[in-house]
Formats: sequence, structure tokens, C-alpha cells
Amino acid sequence: MSSARSRSPLPFFVYGTLRPGEPNHDHLLRGRTRAEEPGRLAGAVLYDGPGYPYAVEEPGGSVRGELVTPLPEAYDELLLVLDRLEECETPGDPRNLYERVARDVVRTADGDVRRAWVYLAAPPVAARLRARGTRIEGGDWRARRS
Repeated sequence: MSSARSRSPLPFFVYGTLRPGEPNHDHLLRGRTRAEEPGRLAGAVLYDGPGYPYAVEEPGGSVRGELVTPLPEAYDELLLVLDRLEECETPGDPRNLYERVARDVVRTADGDVRRAWVYLAAPPVAARLRARGTRIEGGDWRARRS
């Protein structure tokens, strides 16, 4: 990864297993965050994956999740750990499941817009999902279980 891409101290927008109360949050984020606030990513929809969701860009869509601000001293390590979890360690690699991209996210509490890292489905994965994936209506991965 380019150093500019990996060193930007942006929060993360999480919408699946990294959300508070989900297994990867407790395993990877607990104790490494300064703030976790409800947020919304416009211009994307969710698709169900094998135990986790994929966000795919789509005009008019909306995804619910949390805006997670890492502790400054945990940022570099957390960036590496999350890239490994999301299988996007090499930008543009056709084997990637996700691509980490910077997008605007709206904090639900006050409508403030923040730039954040978001893991979106990599282009080949997104194409497959659009063609034959199961879309999660309402853009909230947790709500699909109710």
C-alpha cells in the first residue's frame, strides 16, 4: 500500500462483524477505539455473504453501521489487522474480497459528515453480487436476522 493511503488517520465505517456486539468487534477492536458512533454510508447497498456482509456502491442506497475512531497509538496496527481480515492487503489485487476506500459517512446523532475508511466489495465480487447476490433490504446487516 502506498504510504499516503495507509497513513491517513481516518476513522473506519463498519457495517458487519466489526460492529459493537459482533464477534470481530470484540476480537479486534475492543480496547483499540476512542469513539464508536452510529453512522450511515450513502450511495451503497448491502449484500449477504457467507457469514458477513458486503457493501456495494449503488446510487440511492444507504448502509447503516458505526463510525469507529481508533486510538492514535493503535491506528497503524489496526489498519494492518483490518486489511488482513477483509482480505485487501494489496490494492487492486484481483483476489481481494474488499477494497479499502475513503468515503463520506454521516454521523447519525448530529448529521455531521466525516471522511472514513470503508471496506467495499472488490470490483469482481461486486459484479457477482449485483448479478446473483442476496441484497439486504434496509441496508442494516443486523436487521436481516429479525
